[in-house]
Amino acid sequence: MKVVHAADLHLDSALGGLERYEGAPVHRIRGATRAALVNLVDLALDEGAGLVLLAGDIYDGDWKDYSTALFFRAQMLRLAKEGVKVVWLRGNHDAASHLQQHLDLPAAVSELPHKRAGSLVFEELGLAVHGQGFASRAVAENLALAYPEPLPGLVNLGMLHTSVTGREGHASYAPCTLSDLVNKGYDYWALGHVHQREVLSEAPWVVFPGNLQGRHVREPGAKGATVFDVSGGRVGGVEHRALDVVRFGICRVDVSSCASGDDVLGAVRDALTAAVAGADGRLLAARVSIEGSSAAHAELSREAERWVAEIRALGSELAGDDLWIEKIRVATRDRVDLAELCARDDAVGQVFRGLQALRGSADARDAITRELSALGSKLPAALRSGPLSLGWDDPAALDLLLGDVEQLLLPRLIGGGDA
Repeated sequence: MKVVHAADLHLDSALGGLERYEGAPVHRIRGATRAALVNLVDLALDEGAGLVLLAGDIYDGDWKDYSTALFFRAQMLRLAKEGVKVVWLRGNHDAASHLQQHLDLPAAVSELPHKRAGSLVFEELGLAVHGQGFASRAVAENLALAYPEPLPGLVNLGMLHTSVTGREGHASYAPCTLSDLVNKGYDYWALGHVHQREVLSEAPWVVFPGNLQGRHVREPGAKGATVFDVSGGRVGGVEHRALDVVRFGICRVDVSSCASGDDVLGAVRDALTAAVAGADGRLLAARVSIEGSSAAHAELSREAERWVAEIRALGSELAGDDLWIEKIRVATRDRVDLAELCARDDAVGQVFRGLQALRGSADARDAITRELSALGSKLPAALRSGPLSLGWDDPAALDLLLGDVEQLLLPRLIGGGDA
């Protein structure tokens, strides 16, 4: 028998500000979470699955209207009509205190309790499912410690929405250790909350399937669900299945060997061609990052708008509507000796010594951050948070900004560009 494990569907997740992106395929991206759920149901039916586990964050919060819940219910009905059982629990986004509305689901769809850990037994499948959903959005206690003991004679599956010991980019909810999970005696742990697929253990299996559909470029790569076999009282055949309909990715292009802008275009073409092929026919939303110490730096800096337009045109030529270049970042460096420039006894030396001092001074960096924050407070909300955020309060983002200033000035101050 097959079991399908998914998490973090974030149905109808709001992606504010997409309209501000040049050429953004807004409708295809906004409909992606629903299309991925359809793919999940198709997968379960095609595999003849007996059970589907949904480990939290089915919804992205309270619904604006009932259409989100009605869509989910319709997909669950497809499973119920074919005799597929579904077990779900609440995560931080659809916690009991946060998701106030309710819509009845088919009898074949069961929710694990959120006030205390509980179990659901499926004798006909030879399975017991244990878990606890979130009563409130921020759960700080280790829920796993109070989970029931495994039931003898059954394959025991645990479900938990958790950060485990912490994962970058994810709030610390329902924290626990891997040992807490492994020592519980269950055969498989179906985790949720972390949007990157990760197998923490194979004995027993402890798996984050990742989210079902990436929502922005910070959620790159193949997204989907985990499928596994239950036979002879054991779990095996654990594998990832890609179900996303929009694939996000960062396309890094090293142009160190490029001598001209045309050479850079050739390198970008090669990189995008490979990325499109890797998307397997899906819409690819790619951020292009052009990097490296290159003889083409001055040309790229001098005619920045031209090269951005050339790259966008190239993307359209390569894949038409199936490739959207989300953003183009030119992060090249001139082939000069910065230490030598800083040593110069002229205005050029003063400028670059000043930039180096800014990088190394905590007080100066704090002052810049305050200035940028004051400026940022006047920007539209979409540029202050979310996928379009400029992130000026991030030290790494400030380093990139100072590097951009340095490389923008280089060709102009040492004779490589227009004043």
